[in-house]
Amino acid sequence: MTIQDLATDFVTLLKEGKHDQAATAYNADDIASYENMPGPMAECHGKDAVKGKGEWWVANHEVHEFTTEGPYLNGDQFAVHFYFDVTVKESGERRKMHEIGLYTVKDGKIVEERFFY
Repeated sequence: MTIQDLATDFVTLLKEGKHDQAATAYNADDIASYENMPGPMAECHGKDAVKGKGEWWVANHEVHEFTTEGPYLNGDQFAVHFYFDVTVKESGERRKMHEIGLYTVKDGKIVEERFFY
């Protein structure tokens, strides 16, 4: 499978709301994830830790709108543009934000994800 094939399938699954399926299929066991924020979710290592971060996010946000565009490829990396309209459950604050996910692929799996916002 080429990086183009992997990235296209990954983004298709995200667009269909199949985030867990995308992660299960394409994240490496030792994936590293980096968020642009302080705190315990800023850096996660391993498939289980990244899954836990995603579960925490879903549990703590009410999603009004979520869109995905891409992928945009360059060598062994691809980027995805995300748009979120969410309410933070704890504070009730509604947030609309754009985010770029940069994914690095090695041996047919995503080994790193970095988020810019």
